[in-house]
Amino acid sequence: MITTDFANGAPCFLDLGAPDVTAAASFYGAVLGWDFESMGDGEDMEGGTFKSDGKLVAGLGKLTEEGARSAWMIYFKVADADAAAQTVERAGGTVRVAPMDLEDWGRMAQFSDPLGGQFAVWQPGKDSGVEKVDEPGSLSWTELYTTDAAAAKEFYGGLLGWQFSDMELPGGGGTYTLITPEGLPEERMHGGVMQLPAEHLAAAGGRPYWHPVFNVTDCDTAVAKVTENGGSVQMGPEDAEGVGRMAVCLDPAGADFVVLTPVKS
Repeated sequence: MITTDFANGAPCFLDLGAPDVTAAASFYGAVLGWDFESMGDGEDMEGGTFKSDGKLVAGLGKLTEEGARSAWMIYFKVADADAAAQTVERAGGTVRVAPMDLEDWGRMAQFSDPLGGQFAVWQPGKDSGVEKVDEPGSLSWTELYTTDAAAAKEFYGGLLGWQFSDMELPGGGGTYTLITPEGLPEERMHGGVMQLPAEHLAAAGGRPYWHPVFNVTDCDTAVAKVTENGGSVQMGPEDAEGVGRMAVCLDPAGADFVVLTPVKS
């Protein structure tokens, strides 16, 4: 499970790059019940933050990169963003945004793994990350769809120190790799890796991509809100044994995410 006691290598923040900030804020407010606090007004609004029950759950920014698709960016905690950038380059990845300070909040950088999967790191200053996780209306899991799971494990394991364990999916659905921060028990698993052929990764033009899984009280109700507000459903809702009821969704701009009502423990 993801907690706000962020260990090195654990997801600690996420933000959405959207072509229309106002439309994205309205969509996720309707689907996940989030409140949006903006920075700027009107056409000058570059983004802001999402909150749930008054707690920070995500960020939202205007998509400005030429040719980029609207997508969620997941940030993993590191002790040294500059050292992480050097490791990424040595391992064949790309530094997309060089390490930079965000005032005294922390230091961030954005990367691509060697196969093109985009992600980010956060070196905390006075801000450690999101304030609510693993509850309805917040991040509960992270997932990488990739064309080469073995290569992904080598890259991310070397960079973030992750521990991996493989499980076979029912019905011959393939192998799913579970991710746990270094040195922590499996109860602190925070994500998974799934190998898929490139033709199944259309959302990113055949390249690997990360997406968030959001905890919701009722998956079917959340899915109805997705479609009512201009989004679409790629898969589900369906029940996953031992996990819960889930659906893979796209927001109106094409950013992918999953909604999950977990099984009650």
